[in-house]
Amino acid sequence: MVISLEKPGPDGLNEAVEALREWQSEGVAWQLHPGDLGWYWRKGAAATAEAVRIWRRDGRILAVGFLDGADLLRLTTAPDVRRDEELARRVAEDVAAPERGVLPAGQVSVEAPMDALLQDVLPGHGWHVDEEEPWTPLSLDLTEPVKAPDLRIETVGPDLAAAWADVIGAAFGGSTFTAETWRTMSGGAPFADGRCLLGYDDRGDAVAAVAVWSAGPGRPGLLEPMGVHRDQRGHGYGRAITVAAAAALQELGSSSAAVNTPSSNVGAVTTYKSGGFQPWPETRDLTRDAS
Repeated sequence: MVISLEKPGPDGLNEAVEALREWQSEGVAWQLHPGDLGWYWRKGAAATAEAVRIWRRDGRILAVGFLDGADLLRLTTAPDVRRDEELARRVAEDVAAPERGVLPAGQVSVEAPMDALLQDVLPGHGWHVDEEEPWTPLSLDLTEPVKAPDLRIETVGPDLAAAWADVIGAAFGGSTFTAETWRTMSGGAPFADGRCLLGYDDRGDAVAAVAVWSAGPGRPGLLEPMGVHRDQRGHGYGRAITVAAAAALQELGSSSAAVNTPSSNVGAVTTYKSGGFQPWPETRDLTRDAS
């Protein structure tokens, strides 16, 4: 059967999210997670659908791609077609041709599992490994109990949405996240398996925030995003909210907690390690330079 490329539209997002849930498993290379779509959902269902691409054969979803910005496609596949030659060549052709509506002309990048055949196929189409911006995946095994964090933690609902938004805004420069944005995000399909947490210091001030995304019982969960208020750094709040995130994922049935951060962000990597997360081998995108 011929492999087709499609944009799902808002009504088709649930199918893409469900496929990503089913594909998560322990011991495999870092890959796109339903929580990645969940965090992006803050922009609304229509914008999220516009950023998603699906490759399908005989009605079955084989691969899901997510445009995390105009020039970066993050992609993963069903486990049994990771080395499927027909799929790898079709995806390579689609990302190389701007008229197919995946990536534009010019310098662009693709993130794919390191064991995917696409990693071998794309370099033959003029792509190369990006050596300048490696990423560090980290994970924490949740089969053992997680120690309670040394920080008061509240689960965020509509009443705490503004406070969560304030901390996220103060943690990331240029953030425009608001309580309304949180309500939009929490209405998305991935948030059915998600949770937002807010950490408070001894004075009762909100100092750290995190969102966690389960992919279902027995599967890896994701932290995205995690931030500490810019005026409250250096007190261990990042480690504490990271541990709280892991505990929340454990309650949701996740087998592990995972996070991916630029290797150049040494502070973030150190924070996750201090919370018990173990680093995996660095990953690198495939890049096509501007012609």
